[in-house]
Amino acid sequence: MRPNFAPDIAIAERFLADLAARTYDGVGVTREAYGLGERIAHDVFRSYAESVGLTLVSDHVGNLYATLPGTDRSLPAIVIGSHLDSVPSGGNYDGAAGVAAGLAVVSGFVAAGFSPARDITVMAIRAEEAGAWFPTSYLGSRGALGLLRPEELDIRRRDSGRTLAEHMAEEGFDPASVRDGQAFLARDRVAAFVELHIEQGPVLEAEGVPVGIVTGIPGSRRLRSARVLGRYDHSGATPRAYRADAAIALAELAHRLDLAWERMDAEGKELVCTFCVLATAPEAGFTKIAGEARFELDVRSIELAHCDALFAELHDLVADIAARRKVRFDLGPETGSRPAMMDPTIRAGLAHAAERLGIPHRAMPSGGGHDAAAFAAAGIPAGMLFVRNQNGSHNPDEAMRMEDFAHACAVLQAWLAEAAA
Repeated sequence: MRPNFAPDIAIAERFLADLAARTYDGVGVTREAYGLGERIAHDVFRSYAESVGLTLVSDHVGNLYATLPGTDRSLPAIVIGSHLDSVPSGGNYDGAAGVAAGLAVVSGFVAAGFSPARDITVMAIRAEEAGAWFPTSYLGSRGALGLLRPEELDIRRRDSGRTLAEHMAEEGFDPASVRDGQAFLARDRVAAFVELHIEQGPVLEAEGVPVGIVTGIPGSRRLRSARVLGRYDHSGATPRAYRADAAIALAELAHRLDLAWERMDAEGKELVCTFCVLATAPEAGFTKIAGEARFELDVRSIELAHCDALFAELHDLVADIAARRKVRFDLGPETGSRPAMMDPTIRAGLAHAAERLGIPHRAMPSGGGHDAAAFAAAGIPAGMLFVRNQNGSHNPDEAMRMEDFAHACAVLQAWLAEAAA
């Protein structure tokens, strides 16, 4: 007969409180990727995992694994967890809530004397917020899976100007093993990866639902250095007919692309479209017509065809606006990523666990990228749970109700009890 277990929410609360206190920067928390704040966070996690009696090991890129051994250690493990780095002056729950959930779930198993058939490993992942520190993504998880490219070791951290390889070596890890393509997590040794994370957006809070079951992590098409080139002229002496105003051309593009998004949204096509930057060039001044403007565009969806459709609208609009307003658009290089769909069996198992426990939940796509995408890309079945949060994410006001967190932990633990049996 299975023991009557429950997540140890108290250990998660203490862990999160210690993280906040030890990485507070005076405004929010800063846990820089491959730097002091992240090192402190991993040290805190290590001490809590040791207190539960878990087996600890680090890999060549610094991810930390805390394992509750199964009765048959030849079986592939189930890995749960998330990242411990943060954006500069960010919130305490983005990433860390997933590691805290792992501690809560496994500590609850230990307290109840429950022994799973296969290993359950809580993974504290390095450098998921790489975009805030290095111009790439999922450094820790891709490093564990052997998917980091050797040339990525030469990218430089935004604040220090030093390379990823230098920061890895300084923290005591082994960039040479990345160059050799080493994988610590082999596909045949991991049965599944499940990540609990705060939602980061307003949907669950607005709808009064504590838990989300993620359907997929979006792909994207992105312009990071696009420009509109017009002509600088005197703002008082140049009639409208003679202007080549880059700022107005860009404003029209943003407005009309937003209308295109609105039409697609009304048709039930889920995507997001964000002009992350809309700015005139530094040469702009109060008495000048803007001769240059720049923008950054981020379009995401779990259906890449929706991104393609909006980019087709973008190109049509660019041609029309350029001709009418006598400007030129330079869209620059495009970057992007493919969607990562969450495993349907894991999704169904999480939903069944929530229903058995009577916990309200809804299926939903993720808005942001997460380490679960790297596992899915490696062919490992992956799933995600969202906890509703308040005040968004990547800011010091980020919030999460512990009762919602406890609901999500209960769903994760109930699913694990079946999946690891």
